[in-house]
Amino acid sequence: MSINATLFVQAIVFAILVWFTMKFVWPPIATALDERAKKISDGLAAADKAKSELSAANKRVEDELAKSRNENAARLADAERRAQAIVEEAKAKATEEGNKIVAAAKAEADQQSVKAREQLREQVAALAVKGAEQILRKEVNASVHADLLGRLKTEL
Repeated sequence: MSINATLFVQAIVFAILVWFTMKFVWPPIATALDERAKKISDGLAAADKAKSELSAANKRVEDELAKSRNENAARLADAERRAQAIVEEAKAKATEEGNKIVAAAKAEADQQSVKAREQLREQVAALAVKGAEQILRKEVNASVHADLLGRLKTEL
């Protein structure tokens, strides 16, 4: 056989091989490659979507944390104001109670002072009567001279 015939037969065999490959081998390989490319693109799209969702979720979490911090700060400030008001109210009540106690003590001291003066007057009146008895050398009847003794008490 000649080289031209061999080359021609090889070209025919190559053409049959190309046709067979294009008809039966290439479509499943192309389908598999297309499916793989689709899966990869779907995976990348899902990854991008998950990334954006994660970013949005992180932003929502940060917003919620900031909101919680602000609420906590407001609650603490409110609690401090309430505590200060309670302290001020307690101070006012304590001052009021102290003033009442001082007023009651003053009133009691005044009453005791009046009682002591009254007792002292009675004792002075009794001493004056005894002194008068001794001066006059006779007994003075208290029931008879009650008016005189009453005036003597008021003068003292």
